[in-house]
Amino acid sequence: MLKGAVAGRYAEALYEIAVKANLVDQLEEELKAVVGVINDSDQLKKILFHPRITAAEKKEVLDNLFKEQISEVAMSFLGLLVERHREIYLADITEYFTGLANKARNISDVNVTSAVELTKEEKKRLADAMAKCTGQKVRISYNVDQGLLGGLLVRVGDKVIDGSVRTRLATLREHLRQIS
Repeated sequence: MLKGAVAGRYAEALYEIAVKANLVDQLEEELKAVVGVINDSDQLKKILFHPRITAAEKKEVLDNLFKEQISEVAMSFLGLLVERHREIYLADITEYFTGLANKARNISDVNVTSAVELTKEEKKRLADAMAKCTGQKVRISYNVDQGLLGGLLVRVGDKVIDGSVRTRLATLREHLRQIS
């Protein structure tokens, strides 16, 4: 089964449970915290994602690390993922879960990459334009990639608006190749 399909099914099921239990915000925070801890520890990643370590051993590690910090629902969900050998999908499930929660909150996540750091005024104008364009509140994350040379690369969900100089130059180069 495809990675996205697996993550989507688990995230949707967990989201349904979270809505019924009024735990959406809490579970979102807990899942993000767990993913953060896992991402920060190479040793923990090796344990959780190693195929020869048993589900029982993995669950014991997770219990020792998180049982006192996260809800019973979150712990049960982690246990289910481990039992079904789906722990590798946790970060994707968390991202998908956040997307479902944001959709219900009428919030769009926007990722903006620019060649240089944007000023506060530019960020405000961009946020206003994106809110108007999407008809939703926007939560924008900004990144700098000097390889863009100039312009912006904007991602809203699965849509990409590429206004970068790098892409314009690549397009121009391709047109010139076709002409010659």
